[in-house]
Amino acid sequence: MGEVSQKIMIPESFQFHVPSYDIAGQLTLMWDLIKTPLLVPLLTLGVYISLAMSLMLLTERVYMGIVIVLVKLFWKKPEKRYKWEAMQDDIESGNLNFPVVLVQIPMFNEREVYKLSIGAASNLSWPADRLVIQVLDDSTDPAIKQMVELECQRWASKGINIRYQIRENRTGYKAGALKEGLKRSYVKHCEHVCIFDADFQPEPDFLRRAIPFLVNNPDIALVQARWRFVNANECLLTRMQEMSLDYHFTVEQEVGSATHAFFGFNGTAGVWRIAAINDAGGWKDRTTVEDMDLAVRASLRGWKFVYLGDLQVKSELPSTFKAFRFQQHRWSCGPANLFRKMVMEIVRNKTVKFWKKVYVIYSFFFVRKIIAHMVTFCFYCVVLPLTILVPEVKVPIWGAVYIPSVITVLNSVGTPRSIHLLFYWILFENVMSLHRTKAALIGLLETGRVNEWVVTEKLGNTLQKAADAKKSNTKAPRKSRFRFTDRLNTLELGFAAFLFLCGCFDFVNGKNNYFIYLWLQTVTFFITGIGYVGTIIPSS
Repeated sequence: MGEVSQKIMIPESFQFHVPSYDIAGQLTLMWDLIKTPLLVPLLTLGVYISLAMSLMLLTERVYMGIVIVLVKLFWKKPEKRYKWEAMQDDIESGNLNFPVVLVQIPMFNEREVYKLSIGAASNLSWPADRLVIQVLDDSTDPAIKQMVELECQRWASKGINIRYQIRENRTGYKAGALKEGLKRSYVKHCEHVCIFDADFQPEPDFLRRAIPFLVNNPDIALVQARWRFVNANECLLTRMQEMSLDYHFTVEQEVGSATHAFFGFNGTAGVWRIAAINDAGGWKDRTTVEDMDLAVRASLRGWKFVYLGDLQVKSELPSTFKAFRFQQHRWSCGPANLFRKMVMEIVRNKTVKFWKKVYVIYSFFFVRKIIAHMVTFCFYCVVLPLTILVPEVKVPIWGAVYIPSVITVLNSVGTPRSIHLLFYWILFENVMSLHRTKAALIGLLETGRVNEWVVTEKLGNTLQKAADAKKSNTKAPRKSRFRFTDRLNTLELGFAAFLFLCGCFDFVNGKNNYFIYLWLQTVTFFITGIGYVGTIIPSS
């Protein structure tokens, strides 16, 4: 019997008819081979998931928008919703009707701002014998530690009860410092603790406006003030941050306080009832958001929180892109990691009501801390550009244009003065969603840089001193020098190249005119990629 030769039958449509030297033609043919059976189904699934996340975010934003309108029109102000009476000096009892308040100021190598916070805390309008100021210095620079200690001694010589505390190590970072501070014997008689980061400058009447809520309402654990940014006009980067944070304070914190008496503690510019901290288990350093961790645990114990939008404390925004990226990593990774650790504890809790648990799990954590980051990056920076390369996959106009437009308009209510910067804010938020999504995934998977803590760099009035020096022709404070390569961010530059190519493809072959958005997004990724977003001065 003769041998039967085996042949592999290749459909005529799949046979290579291009010369061996035609590499471009071969790549095109390979692209066509994998596109239909592999890429089209995967990208279609990506579109469906992105649209579902967009609808979730839209629903959340619309809900928040409706509630904040109702709160502004019909809700009573916190002073009317809760019992509030101004603290009065009593001639007979002296200052005994004033509770003893501890002010904690954690800091780490805060050369530029340590005087601001210590001075503001020392000038608080509160009886001197009922106030304890505690400077928790974890600095590693001996020169800075000496300067901070001398500043504390200077205020102590004026009769201020201020204590300078250091630790042998930075175990637990900020949470560890705050926890150690509460263990000191001289604070055992304190009833409330007020926390200010090193760049925060409260007004003298801060305690007199906040403490009455705690004194007259034994079920309130936390009074949170709003941040006011002293350097919002410094550059385009700070204006973008102001727009994002103003929505957080104007809408998210206000709605949470009015509807569920719950919101995330911002870590500073707030007053806690020490009994509530102890009841919740004290400070924990298991995540990089020790403030949110404590707030969730206290809320699960039945404690209430009050947000005061008209009680504002001056603070500073990061003015370098490097510092901002580190801050956003911590703020995005920490909540996702905390969600992983606490979701089942929240589900099993028997103290709080069902709808409050739904609000905390779904709205507070899942949509705002995870979905919001992922849909912004995955949909608008990955899925939508890829549909240009795979025209078989369509994105409905309502998902690509209408939903993000509505969400953007709702987000803009926090900072109406920056409405003219709204379009660039969208592009900038898309860039930052890359880092926030990456950080959220690290937190959810609890891997990599999950517990990385980099203290946000603060400049204080350094820039103002430089401006004044320039006017008076005197020597300005020395600025640290950076090489151009130190500014480069390869991840942003890589996405800039990807989006540019997608835009070019759409310009030549597309029908949706997405190239306009893609090229503008390319410019934004490129600017952040070369590290110059913090040098652009916005128009007022």
